[in-house]
Amino acid sequence: MKTPTYKNVHHRFKLNGFHLDADDLCRVAYSFIKEGEAYERSVGTFLLDWFDDRSHIEIHTSGSTGDPKNIWVDKQAMVNSALATGDFFDLSPGNRILHCLPTKFIAGKMMFVRGFILGLDVDFVAPTANPFEYNDQKYDFAAMVPMQAEHSIDSLSNIKKLIIGGASISPSLEKKLMKIPSEIYETYGMTETITHIAAKKVGEAAFSVLPGVTVSYDDNNCLVIHAPRISEDVIVTRDVVELINENQFLFLGRADNVVNSGGIKLIPEVIESKLSGKIGQRFFVAGVPDETLGEKLVLFVEGTQVEISTEVFSNLDKYERPREIRFVPAFSETGSGKIIRRETTGV
Repeated sequence: MKTPTYKNVHHRFKLNGFHLDADDLCRVAYSFIKEGEAYERSVGTFLLDWFDDRSHIEIHTSGSTGDPKNIWVDKQAMVNSALATGDFFDLSPGNRILHCLPTKFIAGKMMFVRGFILGLDVDFVAPTANPFEYNDQKYDFAAMVPMQAEHSIDSLSNIKKLIIGGASISPSLEKKLMKIPSEIYETYGMTETITHIAAKKVGEAAFSVLPGVTVSYDDNNCLVIHAPRISEDVIVTRDVVELINENQFLFLGRADNVVNSGGIKLIPEVIESKLSGKIGQRFFVAGVPDETLGEKLVLFVEGTQVEISTEVFSNLDKYERPREIRFVPAFSETGSGKIIRRETTGV
């Protein structure tokens, strides 16, 4: 079977109940740009970019781990990513999917690409915090960020398969998700990998890669991604992992977040997992400069100052215990709700 190209629109593709081909979608794009809401205008721009004569498209990164930037992504690589997602999650032509992500970023763009290429019935709605606030429809597949899943928790059983990405799923949210009968996955990926290259069911520890992807790690235990159908270059990440095999890995944390306190290397995400459920407000730990230690571990808590008992830290090792607690009125975050640590700490 011949691999589809970015110029193909599957004959089963639907947008909000209507069968549309490439020409129809371009007309929709012009209408969105001229008369639509802000979130629809970004869709219109994407559609016109997708169906132009260029083989690449410009994508905006979120800026959670550095300054936001624009990168050029090959359209055929996006098609290949859509095909891998279809294989991994067993999506079939005619499946009904909910699209509730902003199209400004790669995840929202890819939901449309999956629709075009796989022949899906796309129900496109505004990217609000609760996509089910006025919606009682049932879907075969959907993608959300953790904030949307949290706000839609009572309606998620309306989705057979749900992927959650853009930010890590907190342990407290994971507990809620495990009670829902749907198949729910946390995904791993980034703009450079054209959204997810791996996923794991909630409750499981290890991520499994999508078809056509293998993984390894470098001398710093950072994940290295081999995905020739998506990127000609090997992608070296800054994510510290424990490799199980070339198809599975455990995510430990960001190398950029590692704290070197008196020669002891601490992974904040591991410490935060141990503190999960013990602090009523959002929090994270990070290193700040210290004359004696080089860096000292500080607990940052969002909101008004409250008393935090030392019992909260009872299951932490000696070196994992924060040496200071700082309260911040509101954390800096990306549009998907991912905390921007460096901007919040000011370090």
